[in-house]
Amino acid sequence: MNALWIAIAVLLGAAALLSMARMLVGPSILDRALSLDVLVASALTGLGAYAALNRDPTVLPVLLVLSLVGFVGSVSVSKFVARRHEDALRERVPSEPVPDSEGEGAA
Repeated sequence: MNALWIAIAVLLGAAALLSMARMLVGPSILDRALSLDVLVASALTGLGAYAALNRDPTVLPVLLVLSLVGFVGSVSVSKFVARRHEDALRERVPSEPVPDSEGEGAA
C-alpha cells in the first residue's frame, strides 16, 4: 500500500510540475488553459485515489465541485478566445465597401 502511494504521488507530482511549467511558458492563452485543465485533472486524480485507497466518501463533494470549476473555467476561456478571434477577423475584413474619394456621381 505504501509503494502504491509513492507511485501515485510521483506520477501526479510529475504531471503537475510539467503542467505548471507549460502554464508559465505557454505562448498562447489556450496553452495556459489546457495546462490548467491538466493541473485540475491531476488534483482530481489525486483526491480520487485518496478516496479510493482510504475508502473515504467525504471527498466526493470536493471532487464534484472541483470538476465543475474546471469545466466552467475551460468553457469561459474558450468563449473568450473565440470572441477575440471573431473580433480580429472583423477588423481584417471590412463588412461594408469603402466609398471612392470622388463619390458616385462624379464624371
